[in-house]
Amino acid sequence: MDFLLECIGFPPDHDFDGLAHAARGHAEPVAWRGPAGEHLRMPLGHGLELRMDREREAAPWTLYPHFQSNHRLRVAITDLVGIPDSPYDVILHGWANPPVDGDPRLAPDSYPIAAVITDARRLPRRLEVGHVLAVTLAGFALDVEYSGPFDPKRPVRGRRLDDGAWIGPLGGGDAPGGCVELSLPVTARRALENPVTRAAVELIEVELPGRPLALFASPWQLAVDGLATPRVGWRLEGTFLLTGRVAGGLASPTERLGSHFG
Repeated sequence: MDFLLECIGFPPDHDFDGLAHAARGHAEPVAWRGPAGEHLRMPLGHGLELRMDREREAAPWTLYPHFQSNHRLRVAITDLVGIPDSPYDVILHGWANPPVDGDPRLAPDSYPIAAVITDARRLPRRLEVGHVLAVTLAGFALDVEYSGPFDPKRPVRGRRLDDGAWIGPLGGGDAPGGCVELSLPVTARRALENPVTRAAVELIEVELPGRPLALFASPWQLAVDGLATPRVGWRLEGTFLLTGRVAGGLASPTERLGSHFG
């Protein structure tokens, strides 16, 4: 996962072992995950975070990026898939921006989505297919294929939206879970800074029905592949890992316990 940290301003040659050691002194426990001290977050400002996980004291740390979006997206669940080596995460499959009534597969403003939900302990053991959750999501680039003006000749590999935009879960048996392929218009850019490395971080918002989506790409990958920094009005196309948290759509603990303690 180290290469995903490039998306939030850690260069490819950064000392990640040293980063994990140093970050522990500035980190906080992450709610709804594992034992205290084994699942940590180091805020970087403006919603950016460095996350740190390990499953036992002697195990190495896994570092990965996180961004706390302010946008709540409604998703009608089709499947929840556990991750064997990451028991506090779950892969959510569903239809984003579902209509109040009717089949989201037939609704023009709904689209299929996949994402890793990092507070899976909040979820009950069973949720019916079609149950609507509110989630906050952000995407981190596994690979950017195109950054430039809209090109109608580029192939469509997902659900077609307005103006030639498209999005869809990454397919294939070996595909990593929680990933989507997309080609979406850039509607906003915001310059941030990683306080550890002082590197620039670009928060890129792209347009989707229901809510915009925050994306982050590695400037080092863009440079190596000869791609321009995304601009407002351009298209950003590639494969992104979506991660986030549950923000609504669950009964409160009081409601869940009411049948037992009424």
